[in-house]
Amino acid sequence: MNVRSYNCCTTNKHEFNKVISLTSLFKLISVESRLKILCILQQGSHCVCEIEQHVSESQSLISHHLRELKEAGLIKDDKKGQFVHYKLTGKGKHIISSLLKL
Repeated sequence: MNVRSYNCCTTNKHEFNKVISLTSLFKLISVESRLKILCILQQGSHCVCEIEQHVSESQSLISHHLRELKEAGLIKDDKKGQFVHYKLTGKGKHIISSLLKL
């Protein structure tokens, strides 16, 4: 099959943009640690040090994952004293609950 003959979503620019967004999302959550973080945050708000206990990566790498999840709009942060707590956004809740149903 010639790739150029495949017209899925190419006639509708809006649908094509959805495919691009989904591709970005799949790349983001395909990293096991990020998916674990989303599962942890599904249980409620947590700081990096709490997440670190469940994800076997350094605090700086976890912070990097959190920053990427935040930029994607899946989580948000809330400063409580000297700690920053992270929790799922509405979009993040919807995505993780949909993924866990698979």
